[in-house]
Amino acid sequence: MIDGFLGTRASFMLDFVFLAMFLVLPVMAFSIWLVKRGHYLWHKRVQVVLGLVLLVAVTAFEVDVRWSEYKGIPWSQRAFPAPEAARAIVYQVLYVHLFFAVSTSLLWVYVIVQALRKFDSIPTPNAYSPKHKFLAWLAAADMTLTACTGWVFYYLAFVA
Repeated sequence: MIDGFLGTRASFMLDFVFLAMFLVLPVMAFSIWLVKRGHYLWHKRVQVVLGLVLLVAVTAFEVDVRWSEYKGIPWSQRAFPAPEAARAIVYQVLYVHLFFAVSTSLLWVYVIVQALRKFDSIPTPNAYSPKHKFLAWLAAADMTLTACTGWVFYYLAFVA
């Protein structure tokens, strides 16, 4: 049951999201680098585009997972030629990953919406900046943990 492009048991979309996260983190780091050098407008542009790309990717991923289940091929069927003992570990890693993925989604939406509301169209530091900086670092850490736990889940469920 291999229809992804990485030669694992994962679906095409799982392979795509797995690889996409290797691009998201450096782009996020680049955006942070931009803002630290005072390139606020470019930081805004990169963050908005990154947010939209992530929204589309997560939506496509969820549609793929739900469509697979509708066709009678749940992700767990792909993941579990593994022994029963390994299933508990895979599910534990999945739950940790989902905690970070959901909190990241909510936090990123909040941070981006608030930034669009509280900064001018050509952004410059203002009274909201300290709160934005705190929330943005929290969101960046959350995204990093989402990616790392996602990679561990992918490996345990579809490679090992």
